[in-house]
Amino acid sequence: MSQAPDSSRYCLVTPCRDEAQYARTTLDSVVQQSLQPALWIIVDDGSTDGTSEILAEYADRHEWITVVTRKDRGERKVGPGVIEAFYAGLDTIDMGEFDFLCKLDLDLDLPARYFEILVERMNANPRIGTASGRPYFMQTGQKVSEKCGAENSVGMTKFYRTLCFQEIGGFVREVMWDGIDGHTCRMRGWIAASFADPQLEFEHLRPMGSSQVSLWTGRKRHGFGQWFMGTSLAYMTASALYRTTRPPFLVGGLAMWIGYMEACLARKPRYEAPGFRPFMRRFQLSCLLRGKQRALDLIHGEQAEIWQRSAGAELERLNQPQGLAS
Repeated sequence: MSQAPDSSRYCLVTPCRDEAQYARTTLDSVVQQSLQPALWIIVDDGSTDGTSEILAEYADRHEWITVVTRKDRGERKVGPGVIEAFYAGLDTIDMGEFDFLCKLDLDLDLPARYFEILVERMNANPRIGTASGRPYFMQTGQKVSEKCGAENSVGMTKFYRTLCFQEIGGFVREVMWDGIDGHTCRMRGWIAASFADPQLEFEHLRPMGSSQVSLWTGRKRHGFGQWFMGTSLAYMTASALYRTTRPPFLVGGLAMWIGYMEACLARKPRYEAPGFRPFMRRFQLSCLLRGKQRALDLIHGEQAEIWQRSAGAELERLNQPQGLAS
């Protein structure tokens, strides 16, 4: 296996807690990558199930794996807790040393060329700020797609161009951080995407939303997250209806809608970044009226000039040969 060349250095940051059941599969799938990371920081967020011993074993074997250990706080804490653990790892490095960063979960089985292909695609299109493949899980011996949309990278493997990550201010340390980031990318002219490519399909060893208590709890939490992000009732209802047609049938979509409505009726706080909610709702309405792909094509065209003025100009400056930059 080859290490990442200097022009495509990437760093993985993995927050984890009690992942002994899945850790070796993920660790092996990264070790076997055709393009290995320059550095992999794994944040052990207080594991008590043997995860720590597994991580120590792999860190001893591979010099590019580093483990950061946090104290046990007594429970798994998804959403903001995951991002707090992520930053505990990210804060140990200089982001400027890497072309790409990735928040990677420890319950995945990745294909061998996963990161090589993402790097190739993002180098070919400098406007792609974040990207991923798409997850599936196994059910009675069959692959079941988690049906993630094309408009954002998926939360369990957020592969970012470092410049884009810095420009959007990183991840919000709140629930729905993995939805807010994609809309913020588009606001600033970047493209956020997941690719429907068989070469980038990966197995999610634990179905999305099931890591804390149950799928019902996870889907209700997602509904609350949509409320916090600022999603309209119309879009939430359409999304929940669609999710009733996907496993777990009916209850998944229903739980999402109930979580949203509970937050709505309780008038829970919402994300208040300037300009974010109107921008996001305009895009969501366009998705309902035109379909998601057409809506994406339109907004990418509208935001191209914004990207060129800021990120595009910066990338051009960074790519100039030494001595030619003004």
